[in-house]
Amino acid sequence: MSATNSAKKIKFGTDGWRGIIADDFTFANVCKVTRAIASYLDTAYGKDRPVLVAYDTRFLADEFARTAAEVLADLGWTVKIVNRDCPTPVIAYQARQLNSAGALMFTASHNPAAYCGIKYIPDYAGPATPEITDTIVSNIAGADDAPPSGKSGDKISTFDPKPDYLQFIYTLLDVERIRRAQLNVKYDALYSTSRGYLDDVLEHCGCQTESFNTTRDVLFGGGMPEPKGEYLVGLREAVTRDQADLGLATDGDSDRFGIVDEQGNVLTPNTVLLLLARHLIKNKGKKGAIVRTVATTHLLDNFAVKHGLETYETAVGFKYIGQKMRETEVLIGGEESGGLSVIGHIPEKDGILANMLVAEAIAYEGKPLSQLVEEAIKEADGPVYNQRLDLHLDEDHKAAVLDTCTKNPPKEVAGIKVKEVGRKDGIKLYLSEGSWVLLRPSGTEPLMRVYMEADSPEKQNQIAEAMKQMIQQMEPATV
Repeated sequence: MSATNSAKKIKFGTDGWRGIIADDFTFANVCKVTRAIASYLDTAYGKDRPVLVAYDTRFLADEFARTAAEVLADLGWTVKIVNRDCPTPVIAYQARQLNSAGALMFTASHNPAAYCGIKYIPDYAGPATPEITDTIVSNIAGADDAPPSGKSGDKISTFDPKPDYLQFIYTLLDVERIRRAQLNVKYDALYSTSRGYLDDVLEHCGCQTESFNTTRDVLFGGGMPEPKGEYLVGLREAVTRDQADLGLATDGDSDRFGIVDEQGNVLTPNTVLLLLARHLIKNKGKKGAIVRTVATTHLLDNFAVKHGLETYETAVGFKYIGQKMRETEVLIGGEESGGLSVIGHIPEKDGILANMLVAEAIAYEGKPLSQLVEEAIKEADGPVYNQRLDLHLDEDHKAAVLDTCTKNPPKEVAGIKVKEVGRKDGIKLYLSEGSWVLLRPSGTEPLMRVYMEADSPEKQNQIAEAMKQMIQQMEPATV
């Protein structure tokens, strides 16, 4: 494969580059991207600082990581590679803790087993900002895809990132209070990197824990390492069967959380964000701003107003939340796709900590999780109803929708007046009575994502139908 053709297949999304193993995600392309990252490192850090390398449980992820380490070593960098698959928040924490030049993390997060990915995490322990990733992308075309020499092994060492991370996590939790609660917890690792981490934390905190799927399986049991309802059937059944207090899970690299209440309901990330914002203020006496993406519930805004807190809305992608966390004091920052971080923690999403904070909330309140959720929603003037449509549109149709809505946004949706149009990310229609709609094209698939929030299921359905009809009418005429 020529360097030009190889570079064309490498496409960075909201959080690094992902591709299909043995198609575009090849050892040659890993060498190319690693050298592109190294070119950025040369401008940002001195070689007296180590580069960290980590990986998740996917097929060949450890070998891709080793190859990247050897490329970096050939270029004169000292490299520290993890001793086993590792959660993203753990290597992010160590990127700061070890005064590094940042970390390369090989992961495709919650994607199917055929995918792998690589992202660069700078020394501030959060996702790389667009200016950093733009620089890396611009370096790719000129980067070599030759294999490493294999002669610089003396510059590579192995380390265990776990003890320091766990010690830090325990400073963010009221361990003794959780121990006194003696919670009964079910934990589904989904064959992910959180095995040996989250179960250890639960045991340390005195929880009676039953764990599932705690081996490395590169096929993820035939499913996906995504902690949502369809992949948590066994966890939900175990919680209800044994009358557990809660069920916990993470995605493949453990930066997203999955929470099941005592009734077997999978909580939405929007609900968990609200629940934990309330817990941090009410039970832990914390203060700070609330940061959410454009696609995340406005109940957080209602809650912030009641407690005199600032609210910030960002584009989709935790890198924007992380950036705000580095600029101001943030109580909680999160997104509807299942990532959050809190005050005192690194500016990176962490599914392990998020899960344990829910356990801590139950321990403080001494109430069932479903009741805590109900109280949090009521306090924020809920409930509201959220939905996301994934409409399959070709590129011309996607472009036509965006062009029309940008130049001539609708004045009303389902008979409700549009009071404001937002353009932070896609097109967001703020409706007069508090509902909202977000149109956001996928950067990697022929999809137009339509997010919406309304105060009743009926209104939500009306808005959904109105948006589908409007988008259908914008299909460009065929010649």
